[in-house]
Amino acid sequence: MAETATVRLYGYRWVVLGGFALLNAVVQLNWITFAPVTGDAAAFYGVGELEIGLLSIVFMAVFVVVSIPASYVIDTYGIRIGIGIGAVLTGVFGLARGLYADAYTPVLISQIGLAVGQPFVMNAITKTGARWFPLTERATAAALPSLAQFVGIIVAMAATPYLVSSSGMTGMLMVYGILSVVGAVVALALIRERPPTPPSVTDDEQRVRVFEGLRRIFRQRDMLILLLLFFVGLGMFNAISTWIEQIVAPRGFGPQQAGIIGALMVVGGIFGAGILPVISDRRRRRKPFLLLAVSGMAPGLIGLAFAPSYPLLLLSSFVFGFFMMSAYPLGFQYSAEISYPAPESTSQGIIVMAGQISGILFILGMDAFRSGPSDSMTGSMVVFIVLTALIIALTARLQESPMILGTLEKAADPGG
Repeated sequence: MAETATVRLYGYRWVVLGGFALLNAVVQLNWITFAPVTGDAAAFYGVGELEIGLLSIVFMAVFVVVSIPASYVIDTYGIRIGIGIGAVLTGVFGLARGLYADAYTPVLISQIGLAVGQPFVMNAITKTGARWFPLTERATAAALPSLAQFVGIIVAMAATPYLVSSSGMTGMLMVYGILSVVGAVVALALIRERPPTPPSVTDDEQRVRVFEGLRRIFRQRDMLILLLLFFVGLGMFNAISTWIEQIVAPRGFGPQQAGIIGALMVVGGIFGAGILPVISDRRRRRKPFLLLAVSGMAPGLIGLAFAPSYPLLLLSSFVFGFFMMSAYPLGFQYSAEISYPAPESTSQGIIVMAGQISGILFILGMDAFRSGPSDSMTGSMVVFIVLTALIIALTARLQESPMILGTLEKAADPGG
């Protein structure tokens, strides 16, 4: 009783989560900025479409290199220092990209700086939840910054073509530079390390260090399955988001339609990330909702590959986004629970890193294997459909989170 008496929840946890969510939105906006205007950006900078794709790819490449060091900083020095580093890099290089927007090289350098900041923000999602939220709210706590990432993506997908047409490439990047500074300042002002008393009886003293946690992660069958799930799922999302204009162009759809298709995919993700993780917390189950998420994205993926009409493409995009994006926060929290006592930012960082590696491979592969006179990417989409069938089968073999089951058993038997 003495141990549980110190446990208390604070309303300020939602303020911390709000500031952190805003920063996550800005980070993703900066990543996907050029995807809906690939052709226009290539013409503006006098480079090929692959060089514009590189502006997105660098985020994935840098993540692979910086992810583990970022997780080490977050786990060793705390979320305020870790997220603070990400916030400063986001504000500085977001503004630099706007100030030097008229030349490709400084824009690429700014993208690299923004990319270095990304893992300091993204890898702190489950750690922030563990610092401020009880176990039965942590999928929800992971869902809100994940949902904010999707908001950042949808703003970029929907607004970038219109900002370019009204203010030009330099005007668009300056607008996003100002947003980057605002997001960084708000996060730095609001985020605190931890509440005065912990939200649960599970504390940091029970955690192992980063590299011991990595060894534990790679010895677990369910974590290896989850790594493959993120390798395929997040890699597909990164690749489809990057090449959305080129995927639909052979069917006669232009940049603004491609931007709306991409934006609707993320709108679906907002609904999915806002619904399934919350139900998962309330039902105190992880596996059924992960399986539902990976199974449900298959019809949407098929529609994105083959739908001939614009309304059907929009519906397919929404369905794919709804289920694909809901797996994102669910997977984060499931990984933190099954890999315990590995640090949360380590388990999260390693599965996101898997998706970044595959994103690079998938983006380059889709560009290399275009086929036909219209440079169709349908063949690559068929490969994605086959890979989705594989991860559905593997997800069915996952075990339920023992941590969430323990919570359920405790709730069912208060005297136990």
